[in-house]
Amino acid sequence: MDADAYPQELLADEEPKYLRRQKPLEIKRRKFGRKAWKTYLRVTFGVGVGIAGACVTYAFGHFLLASQQMALVHPEQVELAGNHYVTRANVLAIFKADHGRSVLRIPLNERRQQIQAIPWVSEAIVRRALPNKIEVEISERSPIAFLRQGSDLALVDIHGVILERPLKANFHFPVVTGIHEDMTSEERERRMQLFAGFSQQVELTRAGAMEQVSEVDLSDASDLRATISGLNGDHVFSGGSSNQMPDKAGQQATPSTDSPVLVHFGDNDFETKYRTLLDGIGQWRAKTGRVESVDLRFNGEAIVNPDSPVIPQPAPRLVAARSASKPAPVVARKRAKPVHAAQKNSKKTKKKSSSGN
Repeated sequence: MDADAYPQELLADEEPKYLRRQKPLEIKRRKFGRKAWKTYLRVTFGVGVGIAGACVTYAFGHFLLASQQMALVHPEQVELAGNHYVTRANVLAIFKADHGRSVLRIPLNERRQQIQAIPWVSEAIVRRALPNKIEVEISERSPIAFLRQGSDLALVDIHGVILERPLKANFHFPVVTGIHEDMTSEERERRMQLFAGFSQQVELTRAGAMEQVSEVDLSDASDLRATISGLNGDHVFSGGSSNQMPDKAGQQATPSTDSPVLVHFGDNDFETKYRTLLDGIGQWRAKTGRVESVDLRFNGEAIVNPDSPVIPQPAPRLVAARSASKPAPVVARKRAKPVHAAQKNSKKTKKKSSSGN
């Protein structure tokens, strides 16, 4: 059908509404409302607080890290405690690189390790004392012997650490040899542990015994050799005291008790061996005369003067009471007496006269 045949009024009523033109609505917007102002104020306040906090933090950090009130300027600001032989100058030299630096920027752990590298220092504690001080507390090593190094004497502790002798100090120790700086620290410590065990066991046997030990040779880790003086052999035997020996005229003569004796102790059982030495020295001097060295390394045996030209002798047995369950046999040796030429000539003359007759 032709659309023109319908009346225009009907067609107008059938036209969809969305095709009709509508009047635009005007929207009124407020530039600064009440809620917007609150938001702007919050943001502005937060930014201000952040800037103020940053400024305060910067100022405080600058005060702590760069101000003169926190800086290490004077040597008196380093407080040292626990030192007797470590000089204050040695410790202050370690903090020389921190001059003018804030105490908060000083590497405490690094400085502690540097202080412990000083030979006399066993342990060190380094801490800050605000606002501008450093506290150092050290524990020093304890020497137990003198160490002979050529013509010089140093000190050495139980761990084998070689210590320089302080200018003002008074020590009374035996001299140790056989340890030098070329050895490893473990080897030096092992030999000084051997010396410490010897000292302890000898002192348990007789109080003050180490005062008679003048030198200890640790060259051989399996044989501790000690030079001992003042062995008077005054221990009591069942047959009486052996402090004196008869001379050729039958009178009592006192043997030489002040001459030092070199004793081979081995590397163990020092207490028993030292007791054997005390019990037997008088009898050995009575049998052999002068005792220069004694070898006690063998189990229960004592060999007298092993380093001298000797003639084997029967081994006398000690009757003195010992700590061991079985008595220790003693092998005694004494020097061969030289035969003089005059004696030889007299013997030859006697032989000729007898043959002539």
